[in-house]
Amino acid sequence: MFVHEHLMQAVYFAPRGKKRLLFLGMNIQQRYLSPEDKLIGFVGDAGAGKSLLIRGMFPGLELTNDDDGINIRPLPLMEDADRGHFRCHTYHLDVRFESAFTQPWKIAEAIRKAVTSGHRVVVEHFDLVYSQLGVNAEVLIGVGEEVIVTRPTVFGPEPQSIADIVFDSIKYRRMAHSAEDITSMILEEMGLEKPEVHSDIKHGFVLELPEKPDVDLELVEQRVLDLIKADLPICFADDGHIRVGQMVYPCTGPRIHIRRTSEIKGFHLLKEFRFDPIAQLYTIAGIVGEETMPTRSIDLFGGRNQNI
Repeated sequence: MFVHEHLMQAVYFAPRGKKRLLFLGMNIQQRYLSPEDKLIGFVGDAGAGKSLLIRGMFPGLELTNDDDGINIRPLPLMEDADRGHFRCHTYHLDVRFESAFTQPWKIAEAIRKAVTSGHRVVVEHFDLVYSQLGVNAEVLIGVGEEVIVTRPTVFGPEPQSIADIVFDSIKYRRMAHSAEDITSMILEEMGLEKPEVHSDIKHGFVLELPEKPDVDLELVEQRVLDLIKADLPICFADDGHIRVGQMVYPCTGPRIHIRRTSEIKGFHLLKEFRFDPIAQLYTIAGIVGEETMPTRSIDLFGGRNQNI
């Protein structure tokens, strides 16, 4: 019996850069995936980073489509199911995309045939085909502000319950990412070098610097708020940049952003530089949404009296 068979749920902050998403995918594959798993489901909004996680988990797997366009047509899974001969060990399928060409019941039938024949199917937007398929994924992964990894049983969790969580939380990840890049832009304008080290907190971001910055965080916050108030458009420029208004800025996750700066709600900076004595780095923390203080904590007591 493998240790991952005891998994109830694993939760990670969803990183916003390409390299960090790929590495997280690799770690998830090593920790929670069995060679015998045949049905892997992913749930999350478009642009959340599902494709990058899949690339990290399954190096060499040709995705049939991704944010850059269509890679393979006709769909190998559907083609092989029609022939009754499955040529690949692992197939990829984006249900939302494929539903534009194929009826959901036929997609479910192809998945069922492949899995029954001993082949693996990696399904994006698994929640959209679950009702037709009638079988839950062996590994179900939700991607929102966090990456949630589960191994469902007949008692759940259901794909929709994971979808409800990640579709609600993705807005905080996008707000935090946009606020992070805008803050970095302002810091560079004030004479600091671009922060190279990033970390994650709930509903926020952390920039880490080798030396204590000689800047006024109140002023930095106000300049960021001015850009937020300006309601500038934020859009994809290329694989390594975003465009904020007329400004082009380097970004390793250019698709994980809100559409306009005014969509960033509740932004504020922690008004102190916290020093990490182990990493020897100074941190700047920013918060979005309703959070008031940076945190990486979880409620281990679920609201119960901790003294009981």
